[in-house]
Amino acid sequence: MLTILGFAMIATFLVLIMTKKMSPIAALVLIPALFCVAVGKGAHLGDYVIDGVSSLAPTAAMLMFAIVYFGVMIDVGLFDPVVRAILRFCKADPMRIVVGTAVLAAIVSLDGDGSTTFMITVSAMYPLYKRLGMSLVVMTGVAAMANGVMNTVPWGGPTARAATALKLDAADIFVPMIPALLVGLLGVLGLAYVLGLRERRRLGALRLQDEESAESKETVLVGAGADAGAGGGRLEKRPVAGAGGTDDAGGGDDAADGENDDADLLKVLDPDRPTLRPRLYWFNALLTGVLVTAMIMEWLPIPVLFLLGAALALSVNYPRLPDQKARIAAHADNVLNVSGMVFAAAVFTGVLQGTGMVDHMAGWLVDTVPDGLGPHMALVTGVLSLPLTYFMSNDGFYFGVLPVLAEAGAAHGVTPLEMARASLVGQPLHMSSPLVPAVYVLVGMARVEFGDHTRFVVKWAALTCLLILAAGILFGTV
Repeated sequence: MLTILGFAMIATFLVLIMTKKMSPIAALVLIPALFCVAVGKGAHLGDYVIDGVSSLAPTAAMLMFAIVYFGVMIDVGLFDPVVRAILRFCKADPMRIVVGTAVLAAIVSLDGDGSTTFMITVSAMYPLYKRLGMSLVVMTGVAAMANGVMNTVPWGGPTARAATALKLDAADIFVPMIPALLVGLLGVLGLAYVLGLRERRRLGALRLQDEESAESKETVLVGAGADAGAGGGRLEKRPVAGAGGTDDAGGGDDAADGENDDADLLKVLDPDRPTLRPRLYWFNALLTGVLVTAMIMEWLPIPVLFLLGAALALSVNYPRLPDQKARIAAHADNVLNVSGMVFAAAVFTGVLQGTGMVDHMAGWLVDTVPDGLGPHMALVTGVLSLPLTYFMSNDGFYFGVLPVLAEAGAAHGVTPLEMARASLVGQPLHMSSPLVPAVYVLVGMARVEFGDHTRFVVKWAALTCLLILAAGILFGTV
């Protein structure tokens, strides 16, 4: 009976959030509460929730202060020189532009927020793609895959969810996976190189009129300068006809661009924004380097590191209290959504564990898994993460499916850490899922049809996922 109710609870949760009948936070709280009453253990609901909240508080703190920290780093302009350098590297060579797109998306993805990553990447690269007539789905595909690999950072979401669901330390999941993830990132860069060569063959390494640069003013709002654009030419903020080409790279006709959208496109990296702190650039760069190093070396728990880092970044960059309040308020939506999700998950995982439903479901799953596959449950989880994280949200997979798979793996001697690491494999494909809001930011800003983006990216993203899985097995982390 508990097995049936457990699967019914998970199915109800998945259906409601996939059909958008309830928000993830509401579903994570109300659905398990109802099922807890249904199994006759409603009197213990408070104990289950308190136990869950106590165990998840460090994860919630990490996410809260990581979002604030990297939000402040974007506000103060830490990533602006990186964008300028990439634009100078790209010039008018399609191959360099595609590789630069992957590098920029990967670097900016350190903030752990896909929407911000896509806003910055498209703002910087879109004018180059349009001016040279390059395929825009190449830009969206490469950016989504690079972000998918980097989205596995502990504060990005999937790792935190896996740690939350299995009650593990996020650093124990992420740090051993770094070599495999680097292989995946190198795979994305290699693919970007190949796609860039294909675009170069289709278009050639174009050179804009040199005389334009004398009167042009770069409108990619990172202060790149005239030489940072396409060979010194002018990248105008005006409607441009769609890029030509109908090959597999998905050129297509983008129709006329909306004039009022360009202001939004270029707003994120405005070189005149009042939040910039150019005199403190090296302090912020050093602080970020020390923070990332301390996380990898595990000098302090990750929540403590980001708590200290966020407090220091705010105090140094914005010594006035009103400015600090303004920066915190600017990122409050992301902080509330993510931390609220973690605490809401305490209800779901607490009821699943406390009522014994997860144990009964795992026992049934163990009985159905062939004996030959039992010791390889981490591999099975890695493969399943591709379709499951594409056709359902991260909330559904990590809170609804992963705990059951982990219990089944434990019965065959597979550790929860191995299962958690394997569950991260599908993220490069997940970031192009129709259930991910950030992907609509990406295709919307790039003026690309979602169907075109999907047809182009799915095969390459799946290949990247399998590359990470193979590297994880090779390095012995999965």
